[in-house]
Amino acid sequence: MTANTTNFKKILVPLDGSKYSEKALQRACELVDAFGSKIILIYVVEKSLTINLLDRKEYLSILRKFGKKTLERANKTLSKKGISSKSFLKEGNIVSEIEKTVKSEKCDLIVVGNKGLGAVTRFLLGSISNKLAQHSPCSLLIVK
Repeated sequence: MTANTTNFKKILVPLDGSKYSEKALQRACELVDAFGSKIILIYVVEKSLTINLLDRKEYLSILRKFGKKTLERANKTLSKKGISSKSFLKEGNIVSEIEKTVKSEKCDLIVVGNKGLGAVTRFLLGSISNKLAQHSPCSLLIVK
């Protein structure tokens, strides 16, 4: 059986800074080798969480900085492997921002970790990979 190189031209890898999203990135790299795909990275600052611990602006600023660092780290990992990528730092609802990016960038596959953020956030937001499995406009690979 020969690999169909038209399958996964563009792979979206949503990152959240967790070891699970790093595993997803590694798996996406393997797919790049197999299919000659392009990687698109996305970090979404979730704006719907209401946090009383910090001023909301300060909280969002911290998340933006963390998102930027997460994307920079992923880009370094990719460039060491000779893989170029496109990165997006978005704000809003995680699942809907991922879906919008899939459509606007014409992605064929999303590679996501099966877990991510801490238990509290997961409880509040529900599992991102679970929501994507139900609503994704393209194929989804959940990496364990």
